Amino acid sequence: MAEKRKHGVTFWKESKSYGGYTLIPPAGTNDVWLIDIEGQFVHRWSMPCLVGEYAYMLKSGNLFYQGMRPLEKSPLPDFGGVGGHLMEVDWDCNLVAKYDDPYHTHDAQRMDNGNFMIVTYEKVPADIASKVKGGIPNTERNGEIWANNLYEVDPLSSKVEWEWKAHEHLDPGENPICHLEHRSEWTHCNTVKILPDGNVITCFRNINKIVIINKGTGEITWQWGPGEIFHPHDPTMLDNGNILLLDNGAHRDNDGPSYSRVIEVNPKTDKIEWEYRDDPAYRFYTGVAGGCQRLPNGNTFITESCLGRLFEVTVDGEIVWEYVNPFYALFQDQNQNFVYRAFRYGYDHSGFKGRELDPDNYKRINELYGSNALDIP
Repeated sequence: MAEKRKHGVTFWKESKSYGGYTLIPPAGTNDVWLIDIEGQFVHRWSMPCLVGEYAYMLKSGNLFYQGMRPLEKSPLPDFGGVGGHLMEVDWDCNLVAKYDDPYHTHDAQRMDNGNFMIVTYEKVPADIASKVKGGIPNTERNGEIWANNLYEVDPLSSKVEWEWKAHEHLDPGENPICHLEHRSEWTHCNTVKILPDGNVITCFRNINKIVIINKGTGEITWQWGPGEIFHPHDPTMLDNGNILLLDNGAHRDNDGPSYSRVIEVNPKTDKIEWEYRDDPAYRFYTGVAGGCQRLPNGNTFITESCLGRLFEVTVDGEIVWEYVNPFYALFQDQNQNFVYRAFRYGYDHSGFKGRELDPDNYKRINELYGSNALDIP
């Protein structure tokens, strides 16, 4: 057995892996990469600004990108998830659509109609802020508390088509901030996605809650999480109607070591029907960020952000592919290989049709950072 490399593909069990291409936007850079299953770079989008959070491919092969404003130009530079620049570019990085909002944070989605669904910050009115419970006392930002808005905007006209404000729909008395978090942020929304029925699913890290919103009425139709999950990320509705999400596990209410897990919860029963955690559990832990994606063959693709580690597991929890981001860059005042969220795309993805995905086009970068799988049973 060959010695494993520190970076690149460290393991691949071809017979059980879904295969395909993996999209990686390394934090602290302005590059978005596609790698093949053996870790070879096959395509790059070089963007005009640093990665804010992540990027993903559309069915057309275009890229939806969330870019980061310079912190000195951000109105809330001390808050996590600074973004601000949202854009769609084609395969050759030509701009298709763009929209800027200095208060954008963490997440956005390019909708099927071409509009952008965006997460932003907004100051909580004083009469509501005074009722928000929890958090570390006297840690408001200049005496104020902020929460999140969601809104749909046409990036070509800048017309706002729909808006939802957390402070208008969440009861401050029933949604306390984690007792180890500052009171500057009440909700700390990190995800927004459009569900198949047109409604919206979102995730509030600081109150440990996943929420489904009726887009027509603004009503919260399902909410779940407190006491079960701790600072979660990236909920997604699966074909079976269950919700897949990352339970990061930061500030978990127990006396053991911190650990992360990926779970699948049934929203009809609020019961967890599937779970992945490592053994011992603390070997998989990302206290912030991260994500999870259910693949067509039933495997689950996981982003362990803090270690720049991406891996694929079977329904039985067997790791069948693993990759460690080789790009280190200055991110949050540290040199690290952080990846906020990555995605896997099958060979049959429509965006690859007619595209050249040849490692030889990136020969030099592959010589420096590319890798072949080193552990193939």
